[in-house]
Amino acid sequence: MNVTILADNTVATGIPKGLRGEWGFAAAVDDVLFDTGQSTAALDNARLLDVGTAFDDIVLSHAHYDHTMGLDEFLDPFDKPTVYCHPDIWAERFIRKPADGRTLDEPIHIGVPFSRAEVETGADIIEHRDPVEVRDGVFALGEIPRPHDDNPVHLREKDGELVDDSVPDDQSIAVETEDGTALVLGCCHAGLRNTIEHAETVTGTEVRFVIGGTHLVARDADEIHDLADWLEGQLDLFAGTHCTGFQAEKILSERLPEAFRSVGVGSSLELPPRV
Repeated sequence: MNVTILADNTVATGIPKGLRGEWGFAAAVDDVLFDTGQSTAALDNARLLDVGTAFDDIVLSHAHYDHTMGLDEFLDPFDKPTVYCHPDIWAERFIRKPADGRTLDEPIHIGVPFSRAEVETGADIIEHRDPVEVRDGVFALGEIPRPHDDNPVHLREKDGELVDDSVPDDQSIAVETEDGTALVLGCCHAGLRNTIEHAETVTGTEVRFVIGGTHLVARDADEIHDLADWLEGQLDLFAGTHCTGFQAEKILSERLPEAFRSVGVGSSLELPPRV
């Protein structure tokens, strides 16, 4: 199976010409589209990388615009794809304190930029909290239990007020391969350890491959080292993207040297065949 990065903060290759990076994430997990970035970049990059642009199945990791704003580029009112998402994905999301340390006078909307009704004009929507097998051996994990640390961020609207957002809609994709489970992450607000353990429960095999955004950018060095202690010896591949963060990538490249791989837009990761 292949995982091709279509949207990410960085571009991994200069060929083909014209590949674009942006703050966000999207990937083709074989013939399933996982997230859509925040512009037309995912679609344009898919064309350049010749992975196809018509996906029958689209999985959204969570509500934030940098994973959902490109969705309309992949909708089709005549040949509707199926969009898999958590029912809470439509809740309004906001940011008041950006990463640069400012506090905004007014919160800015950062949720899905389309209503459910708008998406339904070009897709069939399947909302789910439990895991769903999207294709043979490819699971949208649904809501992830959180016995360990998670990565809550920013604000959501609830009962007319803005409250802290735990991002309960966060989900990832788990793929059963001949050599263990491959885990593809959007932002991993549910926490990497929680997500790995849930994926292993769903597939019944150990996670050996991790690709995508881990939100370790929000963790200090000691916390990243603690995670590396837990991951050591477990993984054949760790390819962090998007919100993993420079510090985490440096630490994990040193702590998991045989598994670590630097990736970005244009990277195509060949994994063992799906079961």
